[in-house]
Amino acid sequence: MRYFIGIDSSTTATKALLLAETGAVVGVAASSYDYETPEPLWSEQRPELWWTATANSIQQLLAESGVAGTAVAAIGLTGQMHGLVLLDKKGEVLCPAILWNDQRTGAECDEMRALIGKQRLIDITSNDALTGFTAPKILWVKKHEPEIYGRIAHILLPKDYVRYKLTDGFATDKAGAAGSQLFDVRQRDWSAEVVSKLGIDPTWLPKTFEGTAVTGQLTPQAAELTGLPAGIPVMAGGGDQAANAVGTGAVVDGVVALSLGTSGVVFASSDVPIVEPNGRLHAFCHAVPGKWHLMGVMLSAAGSLRWYRDAFSPEEDFDTLLAPAAHIPAGCEGLLFLPYLTGERTPHPDPLARGGFIGLTVRHGQPHLTRSVLEGVAFGLRDSLELMRGTGLANITQIRASGGGLRSPLWRQILADVLQAEIVTVNSTEGAAYGAAVLALVGTGVFNSVEAACVELVKVTGKTEPGGDTAVYNQQYRLYQQLYPALKQTFTALSGF
Repeated sequence: MRYFIGIDSSTTATKALLLAETGAVVGVAASSYDYETPEPLWSEQRPELWWTATANSIQQLLAESGVAGTAVAAIGLTGQMHGLVLLDKKGEVLCPAILWNDQRTGAECDEMRALIGKQRLIDITSNDALTGFTAPKILWVKKHEPEIYGRIAHILLPKDYVRYKLTDGFATDKAGAAGSQLFDVRQRDWSAEVVSKLGIDPTWLPKTFEGTAVTGQLTPQAAELTGLPAGIPVMAGGGDQAANAVGTGAVVDGVVALSLGTSGVVFASSDVPIVEPNGRLHAFCHAVPGKWHLMGVMLSAAGSLRWYRDAFSPEEDFDTLLAPAAHIPAGCEGLLFLPYLTGERTPHPDPLARGGFIGLTVRHGQPHLTRSVLEGVAFGLRDSLELMRGTGLANITQIRASGGGLRSPLWRQILADVLQAEIVTVNSTEGAAYGAAVLALVGTGVFNSVEAACVELVKVTGKTEPGGDTAVYNQQYRLYQQLYPALKQTFTALSGF
């Protein structure tokens, strides 16, 4: 029996998953860490944390599973997207990584639009400039940290720093690189035009690979630290959402992946590159070779429910908190919740957007507020789905859902009713890490394609069909859509306090 490891370096922990070639998950281990917010709107992390956590998680995984390291055939990588990691010519880290949720680069996004032209930028990179992306972070360092900028020799994404520590080589996957906004998404490689107009040295950028390709071999030093054999291949893998789509089987047209974690993601695969004309959806390369995807991101999905619980009922578990909400009618008797607690990305790329309860009356009790949070998040996810349908992806037959929020039957039903689609769960509960391991498995030839592997390995475990509340939610959603335009100026003014 051969085994494959998927490594997922997220914002809060690095997870290692051990997958048998039969598709069975043999074990999972994780090592957690924190990130820092040294200034308002900033979010940073020390890259060394990812590598230490990777080595620790692999060691723990092997020890707890009882599988010998010599039985591991390959490693696949995934992790948080868009983060900026800067190394000098010796491969030493120059400064803390600037993460995907950092919001300091508003002026640099405007600079990119001025240098390239907004429409031209969308034409090439398939996305409008966004504070979360990598490119504006590079411009910020150039402007505010010129001493560091002058010492740059390599630019990496977070998981690719882990790759460097594993293989001593510089490489990235096409799905992750597409989220840098330095990429020609249609041509699946770095854009010479964008890189040149932003004044970035192209030699700083690593070579790009399809998700199942070999990018290097495990070095003797990394082998000693992890307990794995030197020389095993490390595959390109993919950004966390593309890898999660592989892990849930969202690799063909018509099947959408929905991730309901701290943030919320709606992800649709496509055989051809599709761009939302105004850049309101992210359009990236898929981790599946030769495919693309559209993605909508809301910043506070299950994070909204966690905030609500922590603020108003910190002693209750989620099951206890949600139980009374099941008896409240759809629409919460005229109450809406805006989930913009940490700004928003899709469809309103606005770091100053704010949350709120709209429509409160004396008739509303805590169960109404609880249910309105669930409904508000569902409406936010529908924003992304509606944009996707508007691009021509109208044949959405199934939504494959993952994430902690999906444990609630009530929330699953609300999502099915609001999104007007069948919500299914699958056997691969560790979506991104599982997907990274599947990419490694395919890359070694166990299956001849990612699609074939997903058919064989990813199985549906539960279904929730739309019920009788779709008409109510259609009416509520139209009102929800009116709130952000009506309140945008108020949000901006409030941010000054």
